Amino acid sequence: MATEYGQGYGHGLGLPERGLPEHGDERRHRLPAGLRAPFEARSWREFGYVLLSLPISIVLFVYAVTMVSLGAGLLVTFLGIPVLAAALAGCRAFGALERARARALLDLEVADPEPLRMRRHGFMAWIGAVLKSGTSWRTLLYAVLHFPWAVFSFVVALNVWAYGWALLTYPLWFWVFPVWAGQDGLQLYGDETHSIYLDNPFEIAVTALVGLLFTLATPWIVRALTTVDRVLVHGLLGPTRLATRVVELESDRGVVVDTAAADLRRIERDLHDGAQARLVALAMELGLAKEKLTEDPQAAARMVDEAHGEVKTALQELRDLARGIHPAVLTDRGLDAALSAVASRCTVPVEVEVDLAERPVPAIEGIAYFTVSELLQNISKHSRATWAAVDVWQVENRLMLQVVDNGVGGADVSGGSGLAGLAERLDAVDGILVVDSPVGGPTRITAELPWRTV
Repeated sequence: MATEYGQGYGHGLGLPERGLPEHGDERRHRLPAGLRAPFEARSWREFGYVLLSLPISIVLFVYAVTMVSLGAGLLVTFLGIPVLAAALAGCRAFGALERARARALLDLEVADPEPLRMRRHGFMAWIGAVLKSGTSWRTLLYAVLHFPWAVFSFVVALNVWAYGWALLTYPLWFWVFPVWAGQDGLQLYGDETHSIYLDNPFEIAVTALVGLLFTLATPWIVRALTTVDRVLVHGLLGPTRLATRVVELESDRGVVVDTAAADLRRIERDLHDGAQARLVALAMELGLAKEKLTEDPQAAARMVDEAHGEVKTALQELRDLARGIHPAVLTDRGLDAALSAVASRCTVPVEVEVDLAERPVPAIEGIAYFTVSELLQNISKHSRATWAAVDVWQVENRLMLQVVDNGVGGADVSGGSGLAGLAERLDAVDGILVVDSPVGGPTRITAELPWRTV
């Protein structure tokens, strides 16, 4: 998981970039939230959700109870199992409808649960998959539990809404329907006309005030009621935590496999283009030197000297390659010494501070090392910074890394950059990468890894 703040905090959070608000927005938001709520579209969508819940829940409850009872009664025959499977399949279809309704009216994004897993094709395999699916039974439980709640929320919401607006418009009842309100409308006393508003000012004012309070409270009452609906839809109609975790692990396993394959290709390419090519050239030079050893000893000596230089270069390339696989200093002395060695090779001065009471497991330690190493390489190549700092510390069960530089900024995890690949690697071990890099700098990149000890 990665978050990018390259164009400012709003952009990094996925919000549209905006300048100064329009005058209409300013006017719209001058009213407090409590006064705006009765007129907001969200309040009316939630109220519509509550009203629709009653007829839908009645149909779903009747269907579920009738079909399950019929299937249970027919279990003594061969028809019971298919009827029960059909009941659960119908509940799953209603569950899809409820997820769509919650998505449209409550803005609740609930992922579809895991599909049916059939090992074979055919009707009997489908029946077995429906009956074994936990999603089917959770949808049936939703059908049973949602009905009484839908009745309760419908009655509460409708009554609060109706009484609120009725009391708020109480003065209009006197004016439009005086007889219905128990009054005679305008009363004439000689030459003066007295309005009922003057005869009952306290009653009218108090009633309208109570209606106003009910009207202002109605959206929040409905919102509280729909909170329970959100919990029911999310908990019973969405994927379970275990299923979500399995999907995440499958995705992470693919990332790990792809990363390992890419690392193997990189090592193979480095060996083929680097040390292997130099060793082949070294063998050829030594063969030529051997042939010239008797004919031209001085030329052979020069060729041996050149071969000696090639040996040193090949050894250095092999050391660098081994360090890129897993540095010995990391194994022997831990993150502090390993990161200090990486910082010493950076093109800008780097301050390193590692505050760890104990060492994490080698896998997490290695990921932390290569994360900082790649970030420092990016600073050397792209940042145009004159200073950088690396901080490593532990917060409860998380290992925190932070790399800061005073460069030009503009770092971005999108577009298939190196930061994107780094974010994928961290995500594969439940890590997080957060990039705060506004144009003009400074850049602050924070990585978070799970803390595991040996």
